[in-house]
Amino acid sequence: MFLHCDLSLFICFPGPWGRCMGSDCGLGGSQSRAVWCAHVDGWTTLHTNCDQAQRPSNQRNCFRVCDWHKDLYDWKLGAWNECVPVSARTFGAPRQFTCSGGEEGIQTREVGCILKSDGSPAEDAICEYFEPKPRLEQACLIPCPQDCVVSEYSPWTSCSKTCGTGLRNRVRSVLVPPLFGGAACPNLTEFQSCKPGPCTGPEGMYSLRVGPWSPCALPQTRTARQVKRRKGKGQGLRERAGVKDPETRELIQKKRTRNRLNRQESPFWDIQVGYQNREVTCIHRNGSTVGRNMCLTRDLPLTIQSCVLPKDCKLTDWTIWSPCTKTCMNPESPRGNRTRTRQVLQFPVGEGAECPPLEEFESCEPQGESIPPCATYTWRTTEWSDCRVDTLLSQQDRRRSNLTGLCGGGLQTREVYCVQANAELLKYLNDLREKDKASRPVENKLCEGPIPNRSQLCQIPCPIDCEVSPWGAWGPCTFENCDDQAGKKGFKLRKRQITNEPTGGPGNCPHLVEAVPCDEPTCYDWQLISLDPCIPDDGKQCGSGTQIVQVQCVNSNGEKVDRNLCTSNPPPEPVPCEVPCSRDCVLSDWTSWSTCSQTCSSKTIEGKQMRTRSILAYNAGEGGAVCPNSSALQEVRNCNEHPCTVYHWQTGPWGPCTEDPSTSSFNASVGVRPNSDGEVPCSMGMQTRKVICVRVNVGQVPPKKCPDGPRPSTMRPCQLPCKKDCIMTPFSDWATCPITCDAAGIAVKKKQSRKRLIIQMPSNGGQECPEVLEEERDCEVPKICPGFRWKTHKWRKCQLVPWFLRQDTPGAQETCGPGLQTRAVSCRQLDGTQADISECLKFAKAMPAITQRCQLPCQDDCQLTNWSKFSSCTADCVGVRTRKRSLIGRSKKKDKCKNTQMYPLSETQYCPCDKYNAQPVGNWSDCILPEGGRVESILGMKVQGDIKECGQGYRYQAMVCYDQDNRLVETSRCNSHGYIEEACIIPCPSDCKLSEWSNWSRCSKSCGSGVKVRSKWLREKPYNGGRPCPKLDHINQVYEVVPCQSDCKQYVWVAEPWSVWKVSNVDLKENCGEGVQTRRVRYLCMLNTIDGPSEPVEDYLCDPEEMPLGARESRLPCPEDCVLSDWGPWSRCTLPCTRSNYRVRTAYTIRPPSVGRECPDTTEKEPCSLNLNCFNYFYNITDWSTCQLSPNAVCGSGIKTRMLDCVRSDGKSVDIKFCEEMNLEKKWQMNISCVVECPVNCQLSEWSAWSECSQTCGLEGKMWRQRSVVQASQGDGRPCPSQMEQWKPCPVRPCYRWQYSPWSECRVENVVCGHGMRFRNLSCFVSDGDDEGSLVDEELCSSLEVAVDGDKQIRLKESCILPCPGECYLMEWSDWSSCVNICAKEAGVDFASVQVRSRAVLAQEPENLQLCPDQEWESQPCTGGEHFEKHDGFNLSCPAAPNFDAFIPSIYPSVLSLQFKSYMNLRCPLQAGICLCEEGFTEVLSSTGQLDQCAPIPILEIPTAGDKKGDVKTSRAINPTLPTTIQPGRNGRTWYLQPYGPDGKLKMWVYGVAAGAFVLLIFIVSMIYLDVEGSLPPRHTRHTLQYKYLQVPELSL
Repeated sequence: MFLHCDLSLFICFPGPWGRCMGSDCGLGGSQSRAVWCAHVDGWTTLHTNCDQAQRPSNQRNCFRVCDWHKDLYDWKLGAWNECVPVSARTFGAPRQFTCSGGEEGIQTREVGCILKSDGSPAEDAICEYFEPKPRLEQACLIPCPQDCVVSEYSPWTSCSKTCGTGLRNRVRSVLVPPLFGGAACPNLTEFQSCKPGPCTGPEGMYSLRVGPWSPCALPQTRTARQVKRRKGKGQGLRERAGVKDPETRELIQKKRTRNRLNRQESPFWDIQVGYQNREVTCIHRNGSTVGRNMCLTRDLPLTIQSCVLPKDCKLTDWTIWSPCTKTCMNPESPRGNRTRTRQVLQFPVGEGAECPPLEEFESCEPQGESIPPCATYTWRTTEWSDCRVDTLLSQQDRRRSNLTGLCGGGLQTREVYCVQANAELLKYLNDLREKDKASRPVENKLCEGPIPNRSQLCQIPCPIDCEVSPWGAWGPCTFENCDDQAGKKGFKLRKRQITNEPTGGPGNCPHLVEAVPCDEPTCYDWQLISLDPCIPDDGKQCGSGTQIVQVQCVNSNGEKVDRNLCTSNPPPEPVPCEVPCSRDCVLSDWTSWSTCSQTCSSKTIEGKQMRTRSILAYNAGEGGAVCPNSSALQEVRNCNEHPCTVYHWQTGPWGPCTEDPSTSSFNASVGVRPNSDGEVPCSMGMQTRKVICVRVNVGQVPPKKCPDGPRPSTMRPCQLPCKKDCIMTPFSDWATCPITCDAAGIAVKKKQSRKRLIIQMPSNGGQECPEVLEEERDCEVPKICPGFRWKTHKWRKCQLVPWFLRQDTPGAQETCGPGLQTRAVSCRQLDGTQADISECLKFAKAMPAITQRCQLPCQDDCQLTNWSKFSSCTADCVGVRTRKRSLIGRSKKKDKCKNTQMYPLSETQYCPCDKYNAQPVGNWSDCILPEGGRVESILGMKVQGDIKECGQGYRYQAMVCYDQDNRLVETSRCNSHGYIEEACIIPCPSDCKLSEWSNWSRCSKSCGSGVKVRSKWLREKPYNGGRPCPKLDHINQVYEVVPCQSDCKQYVWVAEPWSVWKVSNVDLKENCGEGVQTRRVRYLCMLNTIDGPSEPVEDYLCDPEEMPLGARESRLPCPEDCVLSDWGPWSRCTLPCTRSNYRVRTAYTIRPPSVGRECPDTTEKEPCSLNLNCFNYFYNITDWSTCQLSPNAVCGSGIKTRMLDCVRSDGKSVDIKFCEEMNLEKKWQMNISCVVECPVNCQLSEWSAWSECSQTCGLEGKMWRQRSVVQASQGDGRPCPSQMEQWKPCPVRPCYRWQYSPWSECRVENVVCGHGMRFRNLSCFVSDGDDEGSLVDEELCSSLEVAVDGDKQIRLKESCILPCPGECYLMEWSDWSSCVNICAKEAGVDFASVQVRSRAVLAQEPENLQLCPDQEWESQPCTGGEHFEKHDGFNLSCPAAPNFDAFIPSIYPSVLSLQFKSYMNLRCPLQAGICLCEEGFTEVLSSTGQLDQCAPIPILEIPTAGDKKGDVKTSRAINPTLPTTIQPGRNGRTWYLQPYGPDGKLKMWVYGVAAGAFVLLIFIVSMIYLDVEGSLPPRHTRHTLQYKYLQVPELSL
């Protein structure tokens, strides 16, 4: 906004208004703006240079908007104005417009901000604060006029006359109506004169024409007519007494009838019988009326008849709305309904208007303040059942028989039920005190949302078995109690230790102590430590001597004690010994005693021990002590002389935990569910067990046989778990009683049930659950079955037209002729009691007719009785059956009545031939197993049990039954239940079957960590969807490999003692020099136990480095030489292993040398060399094993293990002690928990109930049932089957329907032409659902509602006009044309489909053509429809717009003046010869009709029919001249106009773009002009507007 204060120099320039500020919401705000004084050149100056009087205000009041104003103000949207062509909004002279598919237009509307409360206008800024202002313009389409399109002509009709001059016609029909101001339809009829030949006789020129019946009217009363007659003729003569005219007789009879039937009159019908008449005229062929005498007829038609006075339906006012069916508050739940009704005051009579609906519904929400919230429903679950492994195993290999002691992964189940959610239930579940507050179960269908799981995997902890070490050696014979040694027997004990603590403590381990009785027990004894060197007697250098024994005092456990405790036993004496002299034989020391060969002794076996020694040097001749013979080189002694009677204490299992009467704790009975961690302890109790003394291999013996010391305890304290009482829900409400009635209307007795569910099972001695979980009782049978029917009363006497009206007709003196009779109708219940008429209107069939035509016979009429029933047939299809009637009264004597051709007295027909033919139809159903599985309760859902899912079933094929006329009948006629059954097999899934695990192999290493293996092999492959196999190897085996640890000392080599020396130089008599000593080595690798080597094993288990030598070579000392002992073991090299370190071994002198001789070194050393005699050691950790389960588990929690191995630097595994001695760090975890996924089979729900039949009748009905996945398969479980639904055919039922017969010809009784009636019948047809069907007896449709194609208004007759000879008339309506989709050509905009029908004119006389009526057509909307193809010059198809790629600016010189912005949106296709604008732009023509520019169209979206979010609708052009024209909708489309502002002017940036492109445009225009100057085409003055439908990207500048 610019305000000029000084037009020559200065301008007042205000800035934009600022934000509305203020402390209060509403009108109290203010806003300000800056105001400058600026020179015309753009620089600012002082305010004094501008005119202060014209200075704009810099502050004003405003409306300060707050958030709560959003509920008070809103935009008001005005209606869209008329669609105005875009060309009308542009400048320039009007141009000639050629429509091509429609003209683009723009329509506007008014939008303003208003106050919601009173609609008063407000500032737009208030509404814009919350929501942008809605659009003020939108694009629209003005469709092109659509001319009428007609079909081809039909063939010519035959000539209207058989002689003389007539006409023949041909007609056509309307295919597309004229739309949007298009051309009207041409003539639909074409005439042509014809002359079959001259007429030989007089041509029929006259016809009797019957007019329409007049409206029904009541006759005047007799009193009124008499008054009228007196006024006209005066007082007549008194009638003779006793003589009554026919009118009087009629009046008396009517009064009697009315009095007799008044009690049957219903207040809902006011039936009045009136009369109506019609004219009968004689018509000439040219259409003129002549005297009736010109028409020669035998009998004139009736001109007067009785009728029912029409009366419209009358209703009461609407009642008030009923309360809302929804009585609670919950916005998320469906809305309720409320109804209002009205009653019938007067039913329609005659042709009166039918009654409108008597009941009205509308959705509602409850109103008021104290409305309770709606009941919500939620799923509840019972307690999980105990975890059971056998449930899981039953899904797998059923041949597994040993199910005791199972542990690991299992399944537990629970029931799911629906309850009404309430606070009491939550409180009940929290404190479990108010058991009567538990919610009762309701029907499951009330609960929504996902159903909780009904089964889950669980874990039973596997017990840890007790593992013990091997037995230790037998100890010394000792007293049971060293404190009480008097007269007590002694025992030798051996013990073993627990190496793996079992579940439940050491009490679950086998016995750890065994005892054998012995004699001479002692508690303390001397233990040999060492022997001192041998000291010869008498101070000699050699010879006999003694060795001092070094001992210590130990107890029976081998522990060192005070020496004073051994004073009862004298200490060992010195041991005699021998120091060999220089010429004596030298023997080695005795070896240690070997292990005892037996663990005990008996009469047949004795334990033996052996020790040996060898010759180190032989004696020298006679001067020295002689070497002993070989037998003296070994000694044998008895050992383990105690008898083989081993005793031990044996314990039984711990008994149940029972209350300890000595404790004061109270074991309360509570209803608390146990925690997942275990039972909740309530008090302490006691457990006992049986302890007996057992002799090995014999059995129980008296307790005194076993030592008392290691006797196990027989009692221990325990924790008593809390008692859990049974917790149940209350009983559910009684199930609703279904009310069913038999054919006689008697209610059938049914039962109703209720049930309750167990929430928590009792345990630990809690209160047991009651046995009754479900109750059943008989339903209360209603006295009257619900249902209503119409009751019809007797027809009243036939009522004729009043005598005074028919007195001039033939037979008027008789009371005879056509008339009308009525009857009463009432509403009854099924048992016959009176009911309100509204009940029958709701629930009964159509109301019976209350009037009918009747005929009172005249004297000359023939009167006959009604037909009798047909006689019975002796057999079907054999003979005939007859029915008879007879003449009555005077008719018996009339000759015309005896004419049996006109009045037959008997009828004969063939006996019905009931032959039926059954045949199968349709496909076989799925294979269905016999019913008999568990039916799932509607109140609780359990997990699926072991339900048969395979085996022999049946498949079904529907049977159809036809009668002898090939009409479909009930299958029972063919003695069929509707199906053919055929046995079928559903193959049972067979799971992968593997063998049991083999035994573990021996550890692959005899020292350190190795592996052991076990395997399974394939017994049977899976098929039919069975559980898959684990991954197998090439020989169909699966392996399990786990690490193992072997004791490096468990296997030893066994060798015999060394033999005597064999000296290689046999010539020497001294037996000395180089010699060989041998021993027998059995090369047996034996298992080493505490009692010594026990059994031979494979040689590879022993260390080959430690294999003993079979021979050794050495120098045998000669006499007088020094004799040394065998070398001792090498000392260990110290680390690090370098050659500067040495290891040594030593020997000692046994025989000193003679004088002059020396002993060799008693010490030998060698350098330490890595991996030869010096080694480093380190730990090696193995890989994790597979997840190891308990032997009694199939899945679930397990343990992964790995082993720690000590490895020598040369790679050899050695005893773990070598690493332990080096104090190496152990930082590894050796065991971790793991889980083996449980193989859970897929669990399916029960099959649902069979659905309703897909068709109520016919051949192709199917029933379906479904099941769903309750638990998906897990692990190697059996996968879900693919068949989740099954179908079977429905029993074939005939399709009965009511169907009209074709309309009869128009009938006018006894007359040639005029107003008549045409009739049709309502018949019962039967079909199989596909064909048209066949006519059958109406009784078969008696159960159907009387309606044809859903129309309950049955019309069996209608008035018609039979054209008179020579008359020009309208034909019947043509059939509705096909749906035509009207569209805007080239624009791709479709309007709704339309269809049309028409009536053409038919003429018979050339002279009467000017009297012909106008032809007629009418249209209606329809759905679907194809684009109409070209016909008679009209093309209504909607092809896709051409895709023009080329831009040829040289076509038109007018393009030279285009600005760049319009230039780039132009397309000039060569083949069209015209220039087109792109989508989003419209052509703007100059005053000369040339294309000037492409003007953009505003960005607007036209809502489609399915777009409910649009806030406007597109206006459509309306054709006011054609009331039947359809105004269809159109599809959505987007147009663009970015360069224009809201004021309709070009924005500033457009000018900038145009100026920037001007130089380039001048260059292009020059080049084009020079190129096309000599060959310009003629200038075009008309342009067909077409739009290319390609998305034009927005131009961003």
